[in-house]
Amino acid sequence: MPAATSPSAGVATGRVLQVVTSTDRRGAEVFATQLGGALGERGWPVETVALWPGGAEPSLDLAALGHHRRDPRALIGGVAAHADAAVVVGHGSSTLPFATAALVGRPTPFVYRSIGDPEFWGSSAARRARVGFALRRAAVVVALWPAAAAVIADRYRIDADRLRVIPTGVPAERFSPTPPADRPARRLALDLGLDPDRRTVLLLGALSPEKNPLAAVDAMAALPDTQLLIGGDGPLAEAVAERARRAAPGRVIRAGAVSDPAALLAAADALVLPSRTEGIPAVAIEAALAGLPVVASRVGGLPEVVVHGETGMLVDGPTPVRLAQALDAALADGAALGAAARAHCLGRFALTTVAAQWHELLVEILTR
Repeated sequence: MPAATSPSAGVATGRVLQVVTSTDRRGAEVFATQLGGALGERGWPVETVALWPGGAEPSLDLAALGHHRRDPRALIGGVAAHADAAVVVGHGSSTLPFATAALVGRPTPFVYRSIGDPEFWGSSAARRARVGFALRRAAVVVALWPAAAAVIADRYRIDADRLRVIPTGVPAERFSPTPPADRPARRLALDLGLDPDRRTVLLLGALSPEKNPLAAVDAMAALPDTQLLIGGDGPLAEAVAERARRAAPGRVIRAGAVSDPAALLAAADALVLPSRTEGIPAVAIEAALAGLPVVASRVGGLPEVVVHGETGMLVDGPTPVRLAQALDAALADGAALGAAARAHCLGRFALTTVAAQWHELLVEILTR
């Protein structure tokens, strides 16, 4: 196995192979590509591959090991790709069984990054046993926030010295606050039919059941002076469109899938995240860095990003009524909350800070 240079040198010679689930532009995949670039600037040779192609556009420019979901060729191709890697990093649950199986009999250390809320794993005893077996084969398990690490340690019997907490990171330089006076022009520039003078809430992410987008649409019925801008696509797209026609006709505008959220964030006054389950979503950090208050469910790692009443609002059981009340409060004090949100996230979730933590972890693993 290739060795790393001295930790004090700041440059490593061991190749890092990152594995993500697909080429879809989702949170774990985007973070992995950004982390690869940041580690590359620190001297790490990094390659990022996907298990299989995604089905959404725009997609990431990543090589796929298999031709379709659960393609056994992904496992075969993965073994070949691992041949000269010094360390393998898997991002997300699909990579866990793949990487542990592909690395059987090899000395290459495997680092697993848990991207979600472990409270929602293990729906059955059999599944918990499979997950625990795979986790215990990893050299290190990375959780996104301390409470998640505690659950993993307790539920799957992972020793504390093999657990690390490293949050999601975002390239902070890509996001800056837009003065409220400039937002109407940013809404017009999107050319989506937004009312430039109406309060604008952004919902950004997959339109899927776990993201609970229908609750955000229903909340608009109680906020007649507010419009909802939606960036993203998914299986609930038609249901969202139908609900919007009934709950808030003319005030729910869809932008479709987006590759760069900066333009949507610049047009918004707040971000809403009514998710049923989350890890630490990058979009919450991006919105905070853009100086926006975030109204989110109190689930997973969101309380790490959103400080209730100081940088945004956390909602227990996000019903449409509760969301509407929280959004109204956040919009009324948006400037102060947004400024506090940016200050809070700059010190904790900037990609440079997070990449430094990954650098230290990789050096530690390769010098053991």
